[in-house]
Amino acid sequence: MSREEAVALTGLLTLFLVTAAWWALAFWPVPDGPAWLERTRYVCFGVTASGLPDGGGWVGLIAAPLGMLAMLLAGWWSGVRRLARRARSSRLLSGVFAVLGLGTALIVLGAATRVQQARALTTVPELAGGLPPETYPRLDRPSPPLALLAHDGIARSLEDFRGRAVLVTFAYAHCETVCPLVVKHVLAAQQTLGAAGERPVVLIVTLDPWRDTPSRLPAMAESWGLPEADAWVLGGAVADVEAALDAWEVPRSRDLVTGEVTHPSLTWIIDAAGRMAYASTGGADAIASLVRRL
Repeated sequence: MSREEAVALTGLLTLFLVTAAWWALAFWPVPDGPAWLERTRYVCFGVTASGLPDGGGWVGLIAAPLGMLAMLLAGWWSGVRRLARRARSSRLLSGVFAVLGLGTALIVLGAATRVQQARALTTVPELAGGLPPETYPRLDRPSPPLALLAHDGIARSLEDFRGRAVLVTFAYAHCETVCPLVVKHVLAAQQTLGAAGERPVVLIVTLDPWRDTPSRLPAMAESWGLPEADAWVLGGAVADVEAALDAWEVPRSRDLVTGEVTHPSLTWIIDAAGRMAYASTGGADAIASLVRRL
């Protein structure tokens, strides 16, 4: 193998390894990873509510490898061409090219799977007219664990409310846009159902445990107008809250500079057996309608 061919082969291998690491950083963040790693992801790719790269991030993910490949072909075209010819008669080189091709396909397939999972998680049918249609899908799957400290200082678990319907949603104190509306909707649904003799429990899990510390939870409950019974704000240690949010697969993105959290308005409706029955992005009437279907 000539020096030019060796340089071309080294370049191809390096390009593959760099691209694999680049895409892994974008699509598979390390749970509970260090702050610098999350900051790197945010700077390199941006983050949407689903946890996926934003538009600029996608451009970088695709353009950077293609640009490096173009530079390799422009600078060592002769070596790449000779390498391809040699691979026709060399099992070792043909095997290397096959591994590179298979590895590239696996990277793309893995990224596509991650995108589909994120879309499935964040895409809930829109409720025309404010009410879900009769065909609205029932999930009927086990609920993840949920055990955190409530605003009254008592540890609360989803298991504590077995036998009752539970509305689980997510918000944080500094949010001035979607969060107050989400809380208003679940509380209004609770009140509507209570007037008809069925009062579900409301659990609001903080999305910002860094600022929504246990000592601040009572003020949050008061600010949101939570009733004295059957509604709690849940929080606790950062690691515990983040573990709970991950278990519930809550899509979110936290700005490490401002602390603001980007997230969808999503309410899980849990049946008396503790199973996830429905997911809703609708208002109070939609939530109440789904609870009546349990």
